[in-house]
Amino acid sequence: MTYRQHQKITRICWVLGLAALAIPFVFPFIWMLSGSIKGQADVFSSAALIPAVPHFENFPQVFAYQPFARQYFNSLYIAVVVTGLTLFLSSLAGYALARLRFAGSGLVLLMLISALMMPEEVTIIPNFFLMKALGLMNTHMPLILLPIFGSQGVMATFLMRQYFLALPKELEEAGRMDGLSRFGVYFKVALPLSKPALSAVGIITFLFSWNLFLEPLVFVNDIKLFTLPLALANFTDTYGLPLWNLQLAATAMAVVPMLIVYILAQRQIVESFAMSGVKG
Repeated sequence: MTYRQHQKITRICWVLGLAALAIPFVFPFIWMLSGSIKGQADVFSSAALIPAVPHFENFPQVFAYQPFARQYFNSLYIAVVVTGLTLFLSSLAGYALARLRFAGSGLVLLMLISALMMPEEVTIIPNFFLMKALGLMNTHMPLILLPIFGSQGVMATFLMRQYFLALPKELEEAGRMDGLSRFGVYFKVALPLSKPALSAVGIITFLFSWNLFLEPLVFVNDIKLFTLPLALANFTDTYGLPLWNLQLAATAMAVVPMLIVYILAQRQIVESFAMSGVKG
């Protein structure tokens, strides 16, 4: 057996092994797609992945049962706004913590890191009274403000700080010699060089906002203001039992943006998890 043949056989074995290991992870997604075109009585009673009579009418029924299109738009625009504002604020704060020396900077960083250790369930009650006092209940503002200034925004700031610390200072000094102000150095030198970090932070933030459930459950009670995670739990009959076929059909449509993000940005997603290990 030649070396090339040995290499080819080894590669085939690796592919088959990884495909076998992927089955437990892929099967729930396949089962969801299968259940989305089954009748309500067949979701659990039939083991066949391809139903004898596909019920494609489940998908239009999802939009007839509740304002699902409006809820889909709510999740989409909230995730986009949260991602954009988080990128802007976290990059500014991260650059300031990485490059500016001011009194109390170490204390500020310590407080930010301490905020990461605080579970959302602990802060949800104070946040509830805060939003109620501000008159923001039953609006989308809590769903925008809390992720930006909460633990997710803190994590984004920390990741951006770690990335800016790794940038060579000589590049910024060259910009200062060319007459750029501190903000000019940030905007024209540091920010363009931080595209990998911005991509990673953007992906994490978008997925976090897209999957947010606790905050919409607490702060929103108008069905037209629901986001997708809250809307998916609302497909129930008059007895409060889940309508599994409609719920699975809605879930299949809800995961489309996440799949697109994963497919288009696989490398950045891997880098986003490696970013936390960058040392300053």
